[in-house]
Amino acid sequence: MSRAQRLLDLIQVLRRHRRAVPGAVLAGELGVSIRTLYRDIDTLKAQGAHIDGEAGVGYVLRPGFMLPPLMFSEEEIEALVLGSRWVSERADGPLGKAARNVLAKIGAVLPDDLKGSIERSGLLIGPGELIPAGDSELPVIRESIRSERKIRIVYADEQGNSTQRTIWPAALAFYDRVRVVVAWCELREGFRHFRTDRIIALETTSERYSPRRASLLKEWRMLRGVPEQ
Repeated sequence: MSRAQRLLDLIQVLRRHRRAVPGAVLAGELGVSIRTLYRDIDTLKAQGAHIDGEAGVGYVLRPGFMLPPLMFSEEEIEALVLGSRWVSERADGPLGKAARNVLAKIGAVLPDDLKGSIERSGLLIGPGELIPAGDSELPVIRESIRSERKIRIVYADEQGNSTQRTIWPAALAFYDRVRVVVAWCELREGFRHFRTDRIIALETTSERYSPRRASLLKEWRMLRGVPEQ
């Protein structure tokens, strides 16, 4: 393993831990000696990484650091290309454009020998059915999820009967043929799933919901037995 790859792996390991990790644990995960680990941490600190901690206590990486130049393996690049191509084909217009921009930005900073991997990727997304509801509704829903704000909707059930709901959107799930909003419903006083193609009308509000989205989503996962992704 090259030294550059080892430093990148160390960054990735630190990112997986939210609390201080003992040096011995880090060294074990990376398969290096504790002495090499200490040298690598000093190197990363010299390059601007905000690593808090010390020998005998543990280390934690504060967010915001990216090891330059941006490096990926061939498989990681293929995963990025495939995911971005799927989003550009299956998501709404704004999110699809963002996916294409991501690939362009990554390609601009990759070394020349890896840059061509994006263009040469043989992983393609096949044609699929047109999914109702998208360019107008999904960007609004995503913004409400990010800002943790309530949404008022008019929602139709399978029989076409409509009801007015105020929901607390926690997540947006993309399936092959439908998109589903995971939300707390004030009318039903519980978690409900709303297909976006059945939302007849949608209005954002300035009112933020409580508890925070992370707590809301954690509770939903526990109730539904859904593992974290």
